[in-house]
Amino acid sequence: MTDTQDYSLAELMIVAASEAWRGDGELIASGIGVIPRLGAGLAKLTHTPELMMTDSEALLVEEPIPLGPRGDYEPQYSGYLGFERMFECVAGGRRHAMIGPTQIDRFGQTNLSCIGDYHKPKVAMLGVRGLPGNSINHINSFLVPVHNRKALVEGEVDMVSGVGFNPARFSEHMRRDLMDIRRIVTDLCVLDFEGEERAVRVRSLHPGVSFEEVQANTGFALVKAPEMAETPAPSAEQLAIIRRLDPHDLRAKALKDNPPGVRTQPVGQR
Repeated sequence: MTDTQDYSLAELMIVAASEAWRGDGELIASGIGVIPRLGAGLAKLTHTPELMMTDSEALLVEEPIPLGPRGDYEPQYSGYLGFERMFECVAGGRRHAMIGPTQIDRFGQTNLSCIGDYHKPKVAMLGVRGLPGNSINHINSFLVPVHNRKALVEGEVDMVSGVGFNPARFSEHMRRDLMDIRRIVTDLCVLDFEGEERAVRVRSLHPGVSFEEVQANTGFALVKAPEMAETPAPSAEQLAIIRRLDPHDLRAKALKDNPPGVRTQPVGQR
């Protein structure tokens, strides 16, 4: 067993995020943000080597590029993937991205546009960006750094930027066969949409967190997956890879105060 002092919550979440890509095969793995990007890299270097990754510009790479200043590190380029070819992958369902939306609802619909009424918002954010097309054309997973009712909301998200499993949002002529939502990785647990009628399930609870605490911080009803267990701690091998991919320890700034992997205080309603 890994000692509780040996890994952080961010590292636990990186390992949990990597599992979202398990078995995907030859897809573009896009992790948006520090934890998702390290999760994608860990997936490629451990359980799913067929994953394809880019240099975040226009080239495919043979191995994940470390975060931050690279020093004398030289990327191992393997091919060209400019915008036109990338859009072909996106439109054809050959991508699995993990993103960090501001709001998620029980259908997996996401919001990164505004908080409050669209015509008179309390907060204006990025706008929908490319999320409508991305969310309907390829696999997505989500990262939630602070699991609370503001992020996992009651009812629908304030503005539907990314599509989910809400049947009311689809006409009979709209295709739904390319979209999929695999995982939500939060600072409390790992969720999926594999319950009856796409109900949101708790797959695993992070060490020191109860199902009741997760439910209290979620705006919609959750169900327990039959195999619900504790989120596995990072192995020594996984930690070594994470630390190699993040030599400047940017993951320590991904979550407020860089908490340890095992929670020792009860989770209040946040």
